[in-house]
Amino acid sequence: MDSDHSGPAVYYVAIDDGGARGIRFGCNDSLVPVRGIAVPGDPLSVALGRLLEAGMPVDSDAALYDALANSSLRYLSGYMSGATVVVNLSGSLRPGGMCDIPRIQAQLTQTIVSASGASRAEIYVNGRTLTEALSVR
Repeated sequence: MDSDHSGPAVYYVAIDDGGARGIRFGCNDSLVPVRGIAVPGDPLSVALGRLLEAGMPVDSDAALYDALANSSLRYLSGYMSGATVVVNLSGSLRPGGMCDIPRIQAQLTQTIVSASGASRAEIYVNGRTLTEALSVR
């Protein structure tokens, strides 16, 4: 066993995969969890750090796509409000086309919900909801 992959899952997109490798959503894509090595710290900040890091290396053999690759977001804070996790991000969103909008929503939401243990996520970018932030061109 070369490394321990028990860290929080970060979600990437298998384009036009039809749900074969994960949760089917959006433009017939699949949402695929990728676990990193366990590192100390809050799972939410660890997972978001990995997801939002510029040029996050994704195994090319796995053929996974990161819809957030062109965006530059930073994790500011997160807290639980009942069963909902509220996350504040700052920076800019740059979807690479219409299909990237559900991909960005799915990658962020699944990564946040999975890492925090919440049942749903409210995500804010520069004080606006993620949906608003993605609809502004």
